[in-house]
Amino acid sequence: MFPGGGAPDMQAIMQQAQKMQEQLLNAQQELADAEVQGSAGGGLVTATVSGAGELKALEIDPKVVDPDDTETLADLIVAAVRDAGAQAQKLAETKMGPLAGGLGGGLGLPGM
Repeated sequence: MFPGGGAPDMQAIMQQAQKMQEQLLNAQQELADAEVQGSAGGGLVTATVSGAGELKALEIDPKVVDPDDTETLADLIVAAVRDAGAQAQKLAETKMGPLAGGLGGGLGLPGM
């Protein structure tokens, strides 16, 4: 069942698990520190979010501000925030994807 026919080396498995945990924590910190932008209306509204998806900033071009049409402005804000959220999701998949695959491998133990 195990390569070489012997029992698994529990110390090696624990070291591998600890290394993966450290990589996961590092990736999570990188996401928290990263910022991505999304925009709408050809750049009239730009949202900046952290890699974890937290809204950090919102920029609105004065040309899009019309007191008689706040609905359009609201739609552009929602679209920009959604776009930024999608960018954050892509970043998270890039950073966390390899780690999630490693965790799914169950550290080489059968049945995991």
